[in-house]
Amino acid sequence: MTEPENAYAAAGVSIEAADRAIDLMRGWVEKARRPEMIGGLGGFAGLFDARALTKYDHPLLATSTDGVGTKVAIAQQMDVHDTIGFDLVGMVVDDLVVCGAEPLFMTDYIATGRVVPERIAAIVKGIAEACVVAGCALIGGETAEHPGLLDPDEYDVAGAATGVVEADRLLGPGRVRPGDVVLAMGSSGLHSNGYSLVRHVLLNTAGWALDKDVDVLGRTLGEELLEPTRIYAKACLDLAAGGGVHAMSHVTGGGLAANLERVLPVELGATLDRATWSLPPVFSLVAEVGNVSRADLEATLNCGVGMVAMMTPDAVAAAVELLAGHGIPAWVAGEVGEGGEGRVTLTGDHR
Repeated sequence: MTEPENAYAAAGVSIEAADRAIDLMRGWVEKARRPEMIGGLGGFAGLFDARALTKYDHPLLATSTDGVGTKVAIAQQMDVHDTIGFDLVGMVVDDLVVCGAEPLFMTDYIATGRVVPERIAAIVKGIAEACVVAGCALIGGETAEHPGLLDPDEYDVAGAATGVVEADRLLGPGRVRPGDVVLAMGSSGLHSNGYSLVRHVLLNTAGWALDKDVDVLGRTLGEELLEPTRIYAKACLDLAAGGGVHAMSHVTGGGLAANLERVLPVELGATLDRATWSLPPVFSLVAEVGNVSRADLEATLNCGVGMVAMMTPDAVAAAVELLAGHGIPAWVAGEVGEGGEGRVTLTGDHR
């Protein structure tokens, strides 16, 4: 039996749709360039001129990879796809910047049940715009059509980035000292973690619709849940360049305490006071509607703090002013002290 000429399309994969998606995304990718990027979209590999590293005395390359998790389900339900890229880029580049590394370039991977060119282009638009905010190049990517594995309107996104830091400016636990101040930086909302819990509580158990107006949020539930992740990369690089910063922590899965503990030396501890900030409404909503304990909430969600820096007390005032210039609220949330076995303790109640 002779196979039809469009046998691959009959199996659910459209080369034509993929080509059109590439054409639609080309302009957005072009916006997310750095001078070191060589060539354009369509090659088998992205190229980056490594001569950029010659300005470093001892360059260390840093790399990170991540995805967005089940937040993509919200984007799919709302049919809004041009913000999820900020979540992807934020999850990846802000992991790099905690060690002081400047993100240089990023690649993305989109798997979908069916390539809808306009939808893929919208996803890439968000990724490209977020790369501009982060200061890194979108150097390449891949879109894969997986019929039978994913439903036609389902997709998932992942990405990886590479950055560089001067060896003697590497931030981390080895620099942290007793008496360091813990400077908290406000999140833009849930960011991209804990959505399995949030969806279970608000959508499944409570049965709320995404178009439900929620007074305490001042907008619909869907608009709140789709709020893009704040990207801290440029602000944190400026913060590190100003001096006095010893370590930073990106508050993602596991919550504030667990992520801060990742950059604490085992001989020290940190105490944070919840009374230094107000719990944003979306977190209180999840706790109240789902009867979620404070321990579970804090072990799952960022609770209003998306990034933390440990730094010398004399650098705090300038740091708060610098971050405000980047549109990021910041405040002293606690202090590092002797003992503690590398643990973080949260005290008090949110105001």
